[in-house]
Amino acid sequence: MASVSNLAIDQGTTFSVTITVTDDTGSARNLTGYTANSQIRKSYTATSNIAFAANIASPTDGTVTLDLSKAKTANIKAGRYVYDLILTSNIATVERIVEGIVTVYPNVTR
Repeated sequence: MASVSNLAIDQGTTFSVTITVTDDTGSARNLTGYTANSQIRKSYTATSNIAFAANIASPTDGTVTLDLSKAKTANIKAGRYVYDLILTSNIATVERIVEGIVTVYPNVTR
């Protein structure tokens, strides 16, 4: 089962978060041979999405980064969204690692 971690994004700013994937003992998992995919949607059933740039930053340390550019966050309407992070292995095993709520806060200074 995926862990839950909520995110806060300031509209019109660069966003980045690093997630460390661990095993049952709390040790970092080796993510060699995995790919990462992560999206934000207004609801679980929404068809449109905003894709994070999801990169396995350090496979042997189990770290995955999720990034959004300033241009992408500027185009997200302020509000509440959902997201998740999916890892796919080179043998097509798919795992949901983390999920949660994304709150996008509006910017004032433009």
